[in-house]
Amino acid sequence: MSAYLIRNANILGEQVADILVRDGVIESIGSALAADDATVVEAKGLIALPGLVDIHTHLREPGREDAETVLTGSQAAARGGYTAVFAMANTEPVADTAGVVEQVWRLGKEAGYVDVQPVGAVTVGLAGERLAELGAMADSAAQVRVFSDDGKCVHDAVLMRRALEYVKAFGGVIAQHAQEPRLTEGAQMNEGELSGILGLTGWPAVAEEAIIARDVLLTAHVDSRLHVCHLSTKGSVDIVRQAKVRGVNVTAEVTPHHLLLTDELARSYNPIFKVNPPLRTAEDVEAVRAGLADGTIDVVGTDHAPHPMEDKECEWSSAAFGMLGLEEALGVVQLTMVDTGNLTWAGVADRMSFTPAKIGRLADQGRPLVAGEPANICLYDPDAARTVDPYASASKSRNNPYADRELPGAVVATFLRGVPTVLDGKLQEISA
Repeated sequence: MSAYLIRNANILGEQVADILVRDGVIESIGSALAADDATVVEAKGLIALPGLVDIHTHLREPGREDAETVLTGSQAAARGGYTAVFAMANTEPVADTAGVVEQVWRLGKEAGYVDVQPVGAVTVGLAGERLAELGAMADSAAQVRVFSDDGKCVHDAVLMRRALEYVKAFGGVIAQHAQEPRLTEGAQMNEGELSGILGLTGWPAVAEEAIIARDVLLTAHVDSRLHVCHLSTKGSVDIVRQAKVRGVNVTAEVTPHHLLLTDELARSYNPIFKVNPPLRTAEDVEAVRAGLADGTIDVVGTDHAPHPMEDKECEWSSAAFGMLGLEEALGVVQLTMVDTGNLTWAGVADRMSFTPAKIGRLADQGRPLVAGEPANICLYDPDAARTVDPYASASKSRNNPYADRELPGAVVATFLRGVPTVLDGKLQEISA
């Protein structure tokens, strides 16, 4: 393997040093390092972060390769500074067996841009009627530890309890899409005065909060692990905060779009802003920012949800829910959390690398930037600025809610175990 000498990097925004990478690991960190056989990467002015880990990505393969593939999604992730992603189970066929999760895992290995860790479905076919092969997926080559019916809620309390109990045997976690289905029938956007004005069926905050509250109680009762997907309301933040005070083993994520965008964008009737859970109010945005800052919300998960153009370029009521996020996530977090003083770069490393890897039990990801650790590194220029061009994305889809918006920062390089997947801002060719 090649050696790389990264010079003058600002490690977590705290220490300027050189990083020597060799044979897939960080060999040394210090001042004025030298290595005649190493390719020099000048990183003056760049923040060095551990490779980012996305706890919540939709790669669509198998079945919806018209929207995304494991390869194109992995390339988008690498361009966003990620070295690992958790691929959600709502594929076609659903990732509810050892065979399907192993297929996704192998496709990730073949692509080679990031570690692709499959998420297994909680229930067969995401139907919410009987548990999927949780143990078989955990014992498979993919070693699944995160299970989710994301896109649908495990709404049956008995089934949710059984799932929480089952995954305890192998240290798994249930990642819940918190949405009470009876309260959100036909829902199109956040419920409030604006939904009434626009004539769109509302998605009430209580539909999310009621499921979180129930699942927190179930998790405490069976002493298991719960992860809350794409938390979006002030009330949800309060419930998770109180649960953590009581010692309940619950973690939560927030998406970049819920950190920045509000339901006011629905006034345009542009389906690019249609997402589940919906964009919420400015008060909710402030609450989730505060929750991410104080650790109530543990991680940023992109909920990268690609769709073919025909599923988005239509009337609002017929459009699919979801938006892209992998390539813009770090810029959104800088804008909403770092530039506002809510998080340091060390805090970003915690919320976007260390903690998601810990939640998902990824041993070789989310590691500190110290000698002897795997060389999973993101070099990021916080002083750059760019106008988002959805047609420049590595993703096959174009449903980008940040289109034509100026965001700070740019990923300059991404290294996966010492191999550059992105260098000088350009996607590299990978030989798996």
